[in-house]
Amino acid sequence: MGNASSHARWDRDKSWLIIAALIALAAVLILLAMGRTPVCACGTIRFWHGQINSPENSQQLSDWYSLSHFIHGLIFYGLTWLALRKRPVGMRLALAVLIESGWEILENSPVIIDRYRAATIAIGYTGDSVLNSASDIAFMAFGFLIARKLPWWGSVAVAIALELLALWVIRDNLTLNVWMLVAPSDAVRAWQSAG
Repeated sequence: MGNASSHARWDRDKSWLIIAALIALAAVLILLAMGRTPVCACGTIRFWHGQINSPENSQQLSDWYSLSHFIHGLIFYGLTWLALRKRPVGMRLALAVLIESGWEILENSPVIIDRYRAATIAIGYTGDSVLNSASDIAFMAFGFLIARKLPWWGSVAVAIALELLALWVIRDNLTLNVWMLVAPSDAVRAWQSAG
């Protein structure tokens, strides 16, 4: 009987995983329809690009900002656990993918691209490649699934460690990114640019 129950739960979660994948696919198609570059204009695809002041930033599969998307997953898991704890985890993941996909579409709209250019150190920012956006959604989903396995304090510790690592290496992270989008600070921008 327990075996039948776990099969039913897996089938239900598998359906939600398919829904999450379809949401991510829809985001990719919308980004392409918006005219976003499918891959880096440089003509190469790399797993990692670590230079933030480069035309390849936010164009490859991963970069320093992938850490922020991983942290999104940790946060979305925690929030959905608090608000929707009795719902299937697959449904909560699909909801997280929907939110992250919506952000990727918004982030690559002229309004947000212009805001990044005006308010942050991303002076030449042109938006993400579709490949990078799809990878950002995957990093969020990975963070969500990792948070599912960690105790709450483990997720908090990982998030803090990743924020501090990005702050140390590139003088930017999720916290500063949100801060600079919402309430830009000349002092923070000057400090970031000095690095």
